[in-house]
Amino acid sequence: MRITGGLYRGRTIQCPPGIIRPAMDRMRESLFSILGDIAGCSFLDLFSGSGCVGIEAASRGAEPVHLVEMDRGKKPVIRKNIGFVESQIKLFMTNVNHFIPTAKIQYDFVYADPPFPMSGKVALAQSIDRANLVKNEGLFIIHYPAEEQKGWPQQIGELAFLDERAYGRSLLRFYRRTNAAQSEPVQE
Repeated sequence: MRITGGLYRGRTIQCPPGIIRPAMDRMRESLFSILGDIAGCSFLDLFSGSGCVGIEAASRGAEPVHLVEMDRGKKPVIRKNIGFVESQIKLFMTNVNHFIPTAKIQYDFVYADPPFPMSGKVALAQSIDRANLVKNEGLFIIHYPAEEQKGWPQQIGELAFLDERAYGRSLLRFYRRTNAAQSEPVQE
């Protein structure tokens, strides 16, 4: 895998052992094109795997960047992968469900890439909303399989559906946090 843009463009990232489904280069490049200028924005990469998405964010100027991964077997490779990043990037080796309610800051961008077979993805989004993990006007982005497309609501607490993009059988779904979301539901 290679970093697709920014300061570290072209740098090679190793894939750690174990179960992993790395985000496709095309999808990552598209994601960051959609996000635009993220310099100085905080970025949280949940289920970080190799750390590639978080490194892409750091490469484009996001700071701080936090990675959350539960599989301790991936730690040495993630540490090696983030070793060249000069900006503030931190790895949390913990279960995402334990991290969310204890997070110390809010983020401009929260990206979640849970394992495709994992159930409870909407519940994960609900816990992110309840924990106020996303700053007002910030984005929550989730990568999930196309088979689960019909299970997603337009509104999750204060997270309002914004957009969805398809990449093969993978989808990226974008929600914007707005305090007015509950009083102004998005029309389907």
